Amino acid sequence: MFRCLGSSIGFTPISVTDWKEAESTKNRKNWGTFYLTMAAAEVEAVMELLCHVAETDKIKAAVKHSTRGALYAGAAAFMGGLVGGPPGIAVGAAVGGYLVFWMARGQFEPLPQIIRAMNESEKQKLYAEIVPMVEKLTWSTATQLITLVMGIPTLKQSVAAALINFVKHELKAQIKYGD
Repeated sequence: MFRCLGSSIGFTPISVTDWKEAESTKNRKNWGTFYLTMAAAEVEAVMELLCHVAETDKIKAAVKHSTRGALYAGAAAFMGGLVGGPPGIAVGAAVGGYLVFWMARGQFEPLPQIIRAMNESEKQKLYAEIVPMVEKLTWSTATQLITLVMGIPTLKQSVAAALINFVKHELKAQIKYGD
């Protein structure tokens, strides 16, 4: 079986066995520009699939303010400690936590927007989570991959579950469904 990115992108097929060998040895330099370009195109196709799944399931996530929220909560606890000693730390942390909650409410963004904004390292990790589910499919474009996955309800559910798991654990985000 071959998995390829077809002639529309200008690549020739590569066997799954060769792909797995390249992944297992992490010897990408020997594969040259062809491998890196093909891998980047495949990563983008899988990201488009994930964006489509998230869009159809209307999944939103709150990620942006987690670091800022931790900073505010920590600063409030510190200020409380300076003013009130040990009890002030507890009061400051509580006030900071409420402040963060108040700031972050309603800050959910559509998951496709978050996926597109991820850095390459995060995309590679997410790609590695999804590829085992779709590696037996033969496709050459993102549209074909989306059509294949959406046509198999159990596969779509598995992909959605892996995406949600990644967002919760790797991005430390909260998930919300619907509008």
